[in-house]
Parts: sequence; structure tokens; C-alpha cells
Amino acid sequence: MTGYAGLVSRSLAYLIDTFTVALFAGAGVAALGMVASVIGTRAHQFAEAIVSGYLVFLPALLAVYCALFWSLAGRTPGMAVLGVRVIRADGRPVRWFAALVRGLLLAYLPILALWLVVDRRHQGLHDKIVRTSVIRPG
Repeated sequence: MTGYAGLVSRSLAYLIDTFTVALFAGAGVAALGMVASVIGTRAHQFAEAIVSGYLVFLPALLAVYCALFWSLAGRTPGMAVLGVRVIRADGRPVRWFAALVRGLLLAYLPILALWLVVDRRHQGLHDKIVRTSVIRPG
């Protein structure tokens, strides 16, 4: 029997994925800063600009990360840990464009996910927009 994934499993998966993306992006920014400090002033100014844009671009990185995993594997690493996957309404794998739209909505407007608390199929508004569901395969 396949059931719909609820708030706890979906939230924990989202936190795992968000932490993963933030960790790798932060490590990349830190490495760039160290290299720039050795190279010189001009590179250091470039690194400062990247660091300041880090928080703006972090949701975009999360969206692309999620979209890649959803379209290629049907789940992100965080979802795999919790045993859930995302599918289209017809039960087939999510396509790239829908995965990207879903990722952008979830990364920039995570409040949309709260609709799953009142929805009988535990769909957030981002799921409704792109016609997806998160399931717990049985």
C-alpha cells in the first residue's frame, strides 16, 4: 500500500536537503574567500561580492539541487533517508520543468507547503500547482 507522506517526514527531508546545500555552498564560498585572500585585493573584492550574494542565491541552489534529484531519481537524498518520493498525479516520474517550478516555489515560498496540513492527500500548494504528490511507497 502506498500512502501520502505527511508533515514530519517531508519537513525533515527538506531540512536535511537544505542543510546539505547550505553546507556545500558555504564550503565553496569559504574556499573561494581563502583563495581570493591569497591572490590579491581585486580577487578579494570579487569574493566579498559572492559572499554577500550567498543568501540571495542559496534558495536558487536549493531549487536546482531538488529539481535535479526529483527529475532524475524521484527523490532528494533527504527524501531517500526518510523513505519518501515525489511523483506526478498520474503516478509517473516528475519531469524537469515541473521539478524546477516545484523547487523554486518550495525554496522561495516554503510557506506554501503548509497547505499539506489541511489537504487530504497531504499536498502543499506547490504540489497542487505542478500536480505532484509526495508518497511513502509501501
